[in-house]
Amino acid sequence: MRLALRNVLFTLIVPGAGAVYAPWLILTRSGGSPRPVAWPAVMLIIGGMLLYIACQWAFATVGRGTPGPWDAPRRFVAVGPYRWVRNPIYIAALLVLVAEAWLFLSLPVLVYAVLARIGCHLFVVVYEEPTLQKRFGEEYDLYRRDVWRWIPHVPQSRRL
Repeated sequence: MRLALRNVLFTLIVPGAGAVYAPWLILTRSGGSPRPVAWPAVMLIIGGMLLYIACQWAFATVGRGTPGPWDAPRRFVAVGPYRWVRNPIYIAALLVLVAEAWLFLSLPVLVYAVLARIGCHLFVVVYEEPTLQKRFGEEYDLYRRDVWRWIPHVPQSRRL
């Protein structure tokens, strides 16, 4: 139960801030009331949310932790979406941001999504990958050789 609560709290605070609250502030900063325009974007938002839920489920059930670096999984996670790409949570969040920009036809939200993409990449390269390598060693090295950072694909090796 505590693990479920930690994951819910993480979701409300981190993805909630980045993918819901920040875009809403951008959309309403001039006192406007944003109106959805491009309804097909909702399907991408749902897809991003489902991908995030699948990732969080893997972190909780296999890794026994949360996506937060302060409460990271205790065991290495290379199942579910992580079998196909190393950073599916970031991909899910960015998919939601781009879809929100499309839904509201908002250039400022799109710029925010691009800046978030750059921030995610830097965080992954500078902090996450070195931390995972130290924590999981050869297991992470093998995973990194087989699974790409940003582009989903079928891994070459069946070791995973």
